[in-house]
Amino acid sequence: MKVERERRYALLLAAKDSEYVKKVYGGYFNVFVATFGEGERWDLFRVVDGEFPETSELQEYDGFVVSGSPHDAYGNDHWIIKLRFLLQTLDAMEKKVLGICFGHQVLCRALGGRVGKACTGWDIGLRNVKIVKDMTPFSFLDGLDEIPSALSIIECHQDEVWEVPLGAQVIAFSDKTGVEMFTIGGHILGIQGHPEYTNDILSNLIDRLLNNNSIEIGFAENSRFGLQKAEPDRKCWEKICRNFLKGR
Repeated sequence: MKVERERRYALLLAAKDSEYVKKVYGGYFNVFVATFGEGERWDLFRVVDGEFPETSELQEYDGFVVSGSPHDAYGNDHWIIKLRFLLQTLDAMEKKVLGICFGHQVLCRALGGRVGKACTGWDIGLRNVKIVKDMTPFSFLDGLDEIPSALSIIECHQDEVWEVPLGAQVIAFSDKTGVEMFTIGGHILGIQGHPEYTNDILSNLIDRLLNNNSIEIGFAENSRFGLQKAEPDRKCWEKICRNFLKGR
């Protein structure tokens, strides 16, 4: 009897754990695995601290997730440059790579696109993301009962994708951001929002941004108010991401 190989995934963590997330969830790794995992093996590489998988190990993985980060995807820190080279390698291998927020942006940059500061400033809170009509069919969307015209997602970013790489297809946009989702060849998927975030994680992040004077108090209050009025479509986003990573 043939024994099926255990599926294996890696989180490329581009942010340090906040005290809140460590206390409540045990770290961002647990947040991501709870959102995208289904009992497979998941490994953690803190790329922000210079921890990367060995090139010889890459073939053993079925997919990779690149997290959000307070750092700029257009920056030239050593670890960001190294991450770009890794993403180029994974693209050449046609490995599944899911980029979230910073991960979405740095994936775009690594593969030839352009990223930078959003001309409209910060986007924090719930955002209604519109799915492109009449696009090429993608298997990771086929698992939905029906492809919705729009989905609500938590956002927290002041940078954005300006131009997608050659061969990429934009599959979602919003009234704030022109590239909310893009895909390349069925093995690359970038999402500007945070499918893994819960309202309490964002609320704590708003507190920290306010405390370090990154945002104004009125903006913070408006962002919180939006969270009280509605919930993100987390289950739908989870399904999209899991379908993508598992090749369903």
